[in-house]
Amino acid sequence: MSNAHSVHVVFGAGPLGLAVVRALVQRGRRVRLINRSGQAPAPAGVEVMAADATVAEVTRGLCQGATAVFQCAQPPYHQWPELFPRLQAGILAGAAASGAKLIAGENLYMYGDAGRPLTEDLPHRASTRKGRTRAQMAETLLAAHHAGTVRVSIGRASDFFGPGVLDSVMGDRVFPAALQGRKASAFGNLDLPHTYTFIDDFGEALVRLSEREEALGQVWHVPNAETVTTRAFIDMVFAEAGHPSRMSGMGKTMLRLGGLFIPPAREMVEMMYEFEKPFVVDHGKYAKLFGNHATPLRAAIRQTLAWYRDHLHIKN
Repeated sequence: MSNAHSVHVVFGAGPLGLAVVRALVQRGRRVRLINRSGQAPAPAGVEVMAADATVAEVTRGLCQGATAVFQCAQPPYHQWPELFPRLQAGILAGAAASGAKLIAGENLYMYGDAGRPLTEDLPHRASTRKGRTRAQMAETLLAAHHAGTVRVSIGRASDFFGPGVLDSVMGDRVFPAALQGRKASAFGNLDLPHTYTFIDDFGEALVRLSEREEALGQVWHVPNAETVTTRAFIDMVFAEAGHPSRMSGMGKTMLRLGGLFIPPAREMVEMMYEFEKPFVVDHGKYAKLFGNHATPLRAAIRQTLAWYRDHLHIKN
């Protein structure tokens, strides 16, 4: 099936789905973007459709004629164990029926508290409920690949930031504050190294995985710029915004209090180990095959600030 006439189907119109769409559009690909509402700020020419991706009969129709299917959708954070596996099963069924490659975007929760830099060969030892959900889903995907049900490749990223990223540890708690000269709020010990992923690097990596047969049946850590401490990262954000750096770290106690009223905050408590110890991601395996196309940190921060200025209507 030629790329000129086939379609690339992206499930999920959040920051990752839109980053994948941008990478595909830059290549001149025909793109179909699926979410529940049928509304998304997609580039011109992208077909946006509303659908319930948990229904296999629906996803089979949506994926008809597809070369690649990208799983970038996710349910509300506090409902992952209940809803996420069913969502993935629906998308997998659609990709399998069309014969398309299935490229899944994942995070790193399945490893648990590894106590060392994260590499793809680490076992899944998560003790958190969201980590166990992620592990189960990843194992299901790879089992489907090895059974010949669908061709799968998995790209994993750390906590991300970038255009369109709001609900993230390095999102709307940090960038608007820097632009307005207010105090930014981050999680955990700010003086520990923590890898952060630029969303456009994540999207580009997933598209590259779809283009190479060697990527199939494997897990890949997408490329990231140099790892610095969270404090150093936020210092860069404030410097690029032109304001003195101001920040505070939020611990488990504050999250538990917030969780009394905000379910996603309650869900973050079990993931705080990522911010209480060094959290470093190794992408050497990916770089050997695909090259290291990670956007330099300051350039990525500048792009993110530019998006937030426009989003919040803040004058430069």
